[in-house]
Amino acid sequence: MNSLVFFAICAIALSAGYKFYGTAFEKFLGVDPSRPTPAHTKHDGIDYVPAKNWQFLFGHHFSSIAGAGPVIGPVIAVSMWGWGPATLFIILGTVFMGGIHDMGALLMSIRYDGKSVADVSEEMVSRRARLIFSWFVLIALIVVVSVFVYFCTQTFVIDPRVVVPSLGLIPVAVLVGLLVYRFKTGMAPATILGLALLVALIFLGRILPVTLPAGYAATGWTIILLAYCFCASVMPVNILLQPRDYLSSYLLLFGIVTGFAGVILTRPDFTAPFFVKVNTAEGPLWPMLFVTIACGAISGFHSLVSAGTTSKQISTEADTKRIGFGAMVVEAFLAAIAVIAVAGGFGSFGALNASLAKGGPVTAFAEGFSYLTAPIFGKYGSLIAIILLNSFILTTLDTSTRIARYILQELFNDMDRYLATALIVLAGGWVALSGEWKSIWPIFGAVNQLIAALTLVVISSWLLSQKKHVRFTMVPAVFMLFTSIGALVWQFGKFMAEGNWFLMAVSVILMALSCSMILEVYAWARKRIKYQKVRV
Repeated sequence: MNSLVFFAICAIALSAGYKFYGTAFEKFLGVDPSRPTPAHTKHDGIDYVPAKNWQFLFGHHFSSIAGAGPVIGPVIAVSMWGWGPATLFIILGTVFMGGIHDMGALLMSIRYDGKSVADVSEEMVSRRARLIFSWFVLIALIVVVSVFVYFCTQTFVIDPRVVVPSLGLIPVAVLVGLLVYRFKTGMAPATILGLALLVALIFLGRILPVTLPAGYAATGWTIILLAYCFCASVMPVNILLQPRDYLSSYLLLFGIVTGFAGVILTRPDFTAPFFVKVNTAEGPLWPMLFVTIACGAISGFHSLVSAGTTSKQISTEADTKRIGFGAMVVEAFLAAIAVIAVAGGFGSFGALNASLAKGGPVTAFAEGFSYLTAPIFGKYGSLIAIILLNSFILTTLDTSTRIARYILQELFNDMDRYLATALIVLAGGWVALSGEWKSIWPIFGAVNQLIAALTLVVISSWLLSQKKHVRFTMVPAVFMLFTSIGALVWQFGKFMAEGNWFLMAVSVILMALSCSMILEVYAWARKRIKYQKVRV
């Protein structure tokens, strides 16, 4: 397969899915532009703040949901099962599951005053369902914070040139936020200034690499990143989080555009096979492919962003499709670039596997991206790739901390935001510094997709309460539910063979919680269908 033909096929399929299936779902949901959103009705200057325009909020949402996931998952999947299965799930998963999941969670949260999916589940199903879902999500977010703190710390230690552009973007974002919201500067000049400063930071980072004393570097960077997470969570969303993610989105789009330009210039043929085999070291194709690729197809974390930060900032329901469904489609484009980078960016399939064994999926992507963009960036393609990935990681960090704070405040009746954030940061810091995240991370993929499945179940419950059918949501809900539980069952067997009793116990607890949640929803839905004669 030629990479240019491959990208064209992906572009046509994803664009058609957005235009036709996304529009059909938008009409089905009954999006109402005249209906006031929580950003206006609950405006508080901290969390509920209407975005300046939809592009500003799109930047926040896209950067937050992307993270490093649409790169890492596809890279691993291509090496394990081949680029064919990976690409099919990216395209079909995005159109028929991911876009529906993200957009549905966003509008449902808007209709419930910006509440999280977990909080909405209490009104839709039961208090027990809400408690199960809330603790499930909170633990997952703490793991996300700890893992991405660790990954970001490692990039700072391994390549000090990325420190200045990564951390320097924070004050630049604050400047842009103040210019737009406090000093009423136009979006165009504020954006141009922010991007110019970002480019300057990239060049400055090459000249002034920042290092911490040997032996203290990892701990030092961890503390600095956790301090940033705390500040990002408690500050007004439009001063730091929103403009930082908005500027980061340009980095993401820059990566997609330059990657596409590299494909046009180099046009490499794929050296990785279309299909490798069903059973691999990562497990069988089903269910493990579908929990290995999450961001870029469907991811439970996306619903936490949609119903966490985005629903509190969206100015009009008219933007629901282009932010909820549209950002998912653009993320799939990024996943397609990742597939091209590793399937066509190496001289042989063996070279790809050697790169993975040497430095993991981030290194493999950086090398493949460097090959694609060599006519544009020369020898600096790998550095650009790492800066892009680091920007994704930082965005995931600040958004995850803020969403975890929301969940904790919902659980404990609007706990003080400083205390709630401090508890999240301390918990994430302990898991990161102690290395406990390594014990939990092997099952995180299944946990993330289980959140997606349960979110789709809650959305279906909401649709039933509106006397609407649930065909858009229940098919992906059932598929993802069986897939994520199947992955937990397979991993349980693997952990048992390894004698890992801790992860065996965690797997059983997660399966029990998810089954309990489903039983709660089933009992509620059965009554609803029986007494109101709702069409399914």
